[in-house]
Amino acid sequence: MSMNDTPQSTNFVQSIINEDLKANKNKGRVHTRFPPEPNGYLHIGHAKSICLNFGLAADNGGICNLRFDDTNPSKEDVEYVDSIQADVKWLGFDWDERMFYASDYFDKIYAYTIELIRAGRAYVCDLSAQEIKEYRGTLTEPGQESPYRNRSIEENLDLFTRMKAGEFADGSRVLRAKIDMASPNINMRDPVLYRILRATHHRTGDKWCIYPMYDYAHPLSDAIENITHSVCTLEFADHRPLYDWTLDMVDYSAEADGRPQQIEFARLNLTHTVMSKRKLRELVENGYVNGWDDPRMPTISGLRRRGYTPESIRDFCERIGVAKRDSIVDIALLEHCIREDLNMRAPRVMAVLEPVKVILDNYPEDQVEWFKAENNPENPDMGTRQIPFSRELYIEREDFMEDPPKKFFRLSPGKEIRLKSAYIIKCERVIKDEQTGAILELHCSYDPESRSGGATSGRKIKGTSHWVSAAHAIKAEVRLYDHLFLHEKPDDEEDGLDYKAKLNPDSLRELTSCLVEPSVSGAKPGCRYQFMRQGYFCVDPLDVNESRLVFNRIVSLRDTWAKIMKANGSGTEA
Repeated sequence: MSMNDTPQSTNFVQSIINEDLKANKNKGRVHTRFPPEPNGYLHIGHAKSICLNFGLAADNGGICNLRFDDTNPSKEDVEYVDSIQADVKWLGFDWDERMFYASDYFDKIYAYTIELIRAGRAYVCDLSAQEIKEYRGTLTEPGQESPYRNRSIEENLDLFTRMKAGEFADGSRVLRAKIDMASPNINMRDPVLYRILRATHHRTGDKWCIYPMYDYAHPLSDAIENITHSVCTLEFADHRPLYDWTLDMVDYSAEADGRPQQIEFARLNLTHTVMSKRKLRELVENGYVNGWDDPRMPTISGLRRRGYTPESIRDFCERIGVAKRDSIVDIALLEHCIREDLNMRAPRVMAVLEPVKVILDNYPEDQVEWFKAENNPENPDMGTRQIPFSRELYIEREDFMEDPPKKFFRLSPGKEIRLKSAYIIKCERVIKDEQTGAILELHCSYDPESRSGGATSGRKIKGTSHWVSAAHAIKAEVRLYDHLFLHEKPDDEEDGLDYKAKLNPDSLRELTSCLVEPSVSGAKPGCRYQFMRQGYFCVDPLDVNESRLVFNRIVSLRDTWAKIMKANGSGTEA
C-alpha cells in the first residue's frame, strides 16, 4: 500500500471511504484496526489484511490500531502475541501507542451485557451445545425457541451474575441474544454471546470464568476504539447482521464518537498451501514441519526465515488487489515478486552444491590468480569482487556427463567448457572409484590464452559453468525448499483425500557438502545472495553455526509467472 497522504488505491474499500469523506461521515476521520486472534502465527493471508488496514489509514491521513481479539484463552498464548507484533513491524507498519486487547474491555462488555439483559434482549440458556445446534434449524427450516427463552429478566440477571461468580460448570449454561429463531440468517437465531470457560487468560489470569464470543466482543471493541471502517474477510459477511444488531442494541455512546461500519473483502487463497490456522497448527504440532517458522510454511515468520523481504510481500499484496469475491492466487506470483526485488539488490556469487573435483594438470601447482567479477550485472553500483583461481577446483556434478546426450553443452570427455569469469578447460581423463564406479576426479587442461582479454578468449564455447577454488572455498550447508504440497489446491476435498495426504515428501532437500566462493566469508544471518544458476539464497537467520554457513534457498531462478504474463501477451498480471 502507498504510504502517501493522498489516497492512491482504487479498490472498492477505498471507494467507500472516498464517499464517506465526501459526506463528512465520522467527521472526516478514517480509523482502522488489524484484529488478530493470538492463537497462532500470522500467515501470508494476514499480510494482505495488514497491508490493507494500515495502508488505508496511511493513504487517508488516518490511524490504525493493533488489537488482539483474545476472547478464547484456551487457545491463546503470549508467544503468539509477541510473534504477531514482530511480524507487523517487520512488514513495515507501526501502531504507535495504539496496541489494545479485547480483554481491555471485558469489564465494559460485561456492563453492556447487564443492560442488554435488563432490556430483555438476552437470556441464560441451559441447553447443551449439541441441543442448541439441533434447535437452530437448517438453511431451509426455521429454528425452535429454547425452553429457557422466556425466563424473566430478574432470573436471567441472577443466573448471569452467578455464571460470572463461577457457580456453574463449564458448558452448563450460556448467555444468548434474543433475536429471531426464524431468521433466514442462521447467525441471527439467538446466537451465543457468553460461555463459561475456566482457562487462565494470558492477561487477566483467573479473574474471569465467562468470556464473550468473538462475534459479540468484536463490534463492541470496534465501537470503544472509535473505529470507523472495520475491514474483515468475506467469511464474516453473514455475521454482519449480528455486528449491526449488537451496535443497535447496546448503548456505547458514552465511549464512542460515531459508529463503525463492517466491510468485507475476499481473503487470500494461495496455491500449493493451506491458509487455515487450525491446519497450520496441526502441521506444527504433529511434526509435519519444523515449527511455525519452518521456511516451507506460509507464515510470515516462515517466509522471513526463508529470506523473503517485506518489500516483496507488500508488492505481492498490492498486485493481487482487493476484491469482493474469493479467488485463488498462483504462488508463482509471490515467487516472482521476490525475484524482482532481489534481482537488483542481491550480490551474485558462485556456489557448488554437489561438487566434483577438477584438477588442471597443466596449471602451475602453487599458482593462485584473482579474477575480477561483477557483484551484480543488473546494478553496476554494487561494484566488483575478486575470485581466487587455482589448480584444483570444484564444479557442479550435474555439469559433467561421461556419456552425454547430443545437446549436452557442459563438460564431458574430450569436450570443453568455459569457467565463469576464468578460462576454457577441456576434460582429458576421468578418475573413478574402482569398486563403486563413482567419479572421484576430472583431470583437465586449461587454455592459458582463453582468459578474458587473452588471444583465444573470443572462442565460442556453448557451455559455461560456475566453480570454486578448492583451497579457498567456504563450506556450507544448503537447504533446498519446494512447495509444501504437491497438489495445487490441497484444501479441495472433492478427491476424497485429507489435506495431509497431499504433502510434498520432497519439500525439503538438505545438502551438507556444498562449497561457496570466499567472498561470503563472514556473511551475517539474513544476508541474501544469488547463487549463479541455482537461485536466490539467504543465510539462515536462526541456525547460526561457527563451523559452517547454512543457506536457505528462497526461490529458484525459473520464473514461471513471467512466462504466464508473456503468454498473456500484455506483460501484465494474469
